[in-house]
Amino acid sequence: MGKILAICMSERRGTQKHRVESAKLVKDWGIEGDAHAGRWHRQVSLLSAERVDEFRAKGAEVSDGAFGENIVAEGFDFKNLPVGTLFRCGDAVLEMTQIGKQCHAHCEIYKVMGDCIMPREGVFAKVICGGEIHVGDTLEIIDGEDADSVKKSAEGGADGDAGALLAAVITVSDKASRGEREDMSGPAAEEILKAHGYRIVYREIVPDEQPEIEAALKRCADEKNVHLIVTNGGTGFSQRDVTPEATEDVCTRMAPGIAEAMRYESLKVTKKAMLSRAAAGIRGTSLIVNLPGSPKAVRENLLAVIETLAHGIRILNGSDGECGRIS
Repeated sequence: MGKILAICMSERRGTQKHRVESAKLVKDWGIEGDAHAGRWHRQVSLLSAERVDEFRAKGAEVSDGAFGENIVAEGFDFKNLPVGTLFRCGDAVLEMTQIGKQCHAHCEIYKVMGDCIMPREGVFAKVICGGEIHVGDTLEIIDGEDADSVKKSAEGGADGDAGALLAAVITVSDKASRGEREDMSGPAAEEILKAHGYRIVYREIVPDEQPEIEAALKRCADEKNVHLIVTNGGTGFSQRDVTPEATEDVCTRMAPGIAEAMRYESLKVTKKAMLSRAAAGIRGTSLIVNLPGSPKAVRENLLAVIETLAHGIRILNGSDGECGRIS
């Protein structure tokens, strides 16, 4: 049995993780709001407090999160535990999936000290039961029949929203990205998605720059593996409106019927809807849908298609059959 001494997270990859006093562990995702969370096997990283202390004793000045770790805990020599080990902290349960990692580019710590402990001492885990964790909480290993029971319960979807579809909302706006205007459209999309059972796991605001829009879309689809990526903004005739181009460039297949349905419904409200260049398409197992930039238009367009999107997403992910009608 051990204790959590530090919890760390970062909102963007490539930035150092910072200490927080508590965090929400989301089943099959990781720490809510952390850049490394996603539907993959390295959702949460853990490091032994004892190994960090030994490294500091060599003269290294390292803060919590400096190694990219999410959780620092005392009482465990993580690297000597077998893959598959279960850890419980309150309601949350982690399953260890990997020991160590390959370091492709030496970090700043290595450049100063000639060493970094994360590649050999750090371990990774996935969240099989969600819950809140806090600094000072007890962390314990689950074994024997208890471990079997926990795994069966997790596989059965014991978490309340474990079966929810995961969504990301990306606002495309020069002014909002610079902090010159409050983003009202992103929250409008979130409200509708949540009301229809989606779990929002990622939010980002990017400027009207095609490379940055494409990078955000790829990040959500390839790294975070979300089911639905909703963008808002950049779908008009302005020279800087390039969201449809970015969407088309990252998608492997387009889904024109979604954009056509939105325009059809919007035309009932305003003839200006015909000027929308919004696109929709598929990348991997993620569906990308462009929405207009105004909160009102976001609501009108998303409500026009939201009921049908889930069926398409489940077909895309292999959990629903194709629909058909026998006359």
